[in-house]
Amino acid sequence: MTILGIETSCDECSAAVVVDAEKVLSNVIATQIELHKPYQGVVPELASRLHTEWIEQVVDAAISKAGITKNDIDAVAFTNRPGLLGSLLVGVNFAKCFASTLGVPFIGIDHIRAHLYASQIESPLEYPYLGVLVSGGHTVICKVNSYDSVDVLGTTIDDAIGEAFDKVAKFYDLGYPGGVVIDRLSQNGDANAFAFPGPTMDRDKHPYDMSYSGLKTAVINQKDRFLNPGHEDTKENIAASFQRQAVNIIMKRVRLALKDTGLTRISAGGGVAANSLLRKELKELEKGGYTVTFPSLKLCTDNGAMVAGLAYNYLIDGFRDDVRVSASARVSAFKKF
Repeated sequence: MTILGIETSCDECSAAVVVDAEKVLSNVIATQIELHKPYQGVVPELASRLHTEWIEQVVDAAISKAGITKNDIDAVAFTNRPGLLGSLLVGVNFAKCFASTLGVPFIGIDHIRAHLYASQIESPLEYPYLGVLVSGGHTVICKVNSYDSVDVLGTTIDDAIGEAFDKVAKFYDLGYPGGVVIDRLSQNGDANAFAFPGPTMDRDKHPYDMSYSGLKTAVINQKDRFLNPGHEDTKENIAASFQRQAVNIIMKRVRLALKDTGLTRISAGGGVAANSLLRKELKELEKGGYTVTFPSLKLCTDNGAMVAGLAYNYLIDGFRDDVRVSASARVSAFKKF
């Protein structure tokens, strides 16, 4: 089954052609980073306008790079939740019209589930496994039972990890996107320079939940309190110390969840899954006998391939959407979410 996947949930305009959820023929990602950079964050109205201008070209490029024609497409999949509503609507409406013109089925795909599935395209992992979604909008630890069954164990109660990276980078004028810049600066910094605090939460009631608001506040407004003697107050040291604590927060919950659930397999997805320290910490788990996978860097960011890959599973199980399907900015109703 040859599926066209379309992703427009935020500021990446992407289309991909994937065969049977495993062979990626093309994965075109048109990034808006440079256009949002002056604002040091995504401007929703600008994002949706750019999607409108770019989407036809991006889809045509994906089909051309795949070496196929439109008539070779068996189905169209598109992200329809959650995300920026205006951006989602561009992709949803284009995809429905495109599929209807070809006379092929179409289906809306949940953005979070797509990220949790992304590594399956390149490194198939037997279910169930511990899923770790880390991005600008979401931070979730969950038990992935199947492509369509997810038990959420813990989430952030405030800022997502990627959001914290962006806000710290914006405050210190480090550049945009914050996660990439902080990761790069950290390579030349001392992670022990600042002893930034982690969250204090009721572990009995919320053992896997996370919080990044306090860490962000400490780094932005109280950093002098946490500078260790004999260390310099440099941007590189701030970046390295902040990144170390940000990764520590999620890794503590990941290790606890693995222990409590007895799961031996783990997969991470989302933009922050490209972070070098997080990838290193996750790979360290292999020394304890765990199987660890995460997507290649291109599949960590928002992309059409993960949408098409996940959609294949729904389509072969007989799921289809009709013209009434629309976009929703809200997270779908996960089990135990």
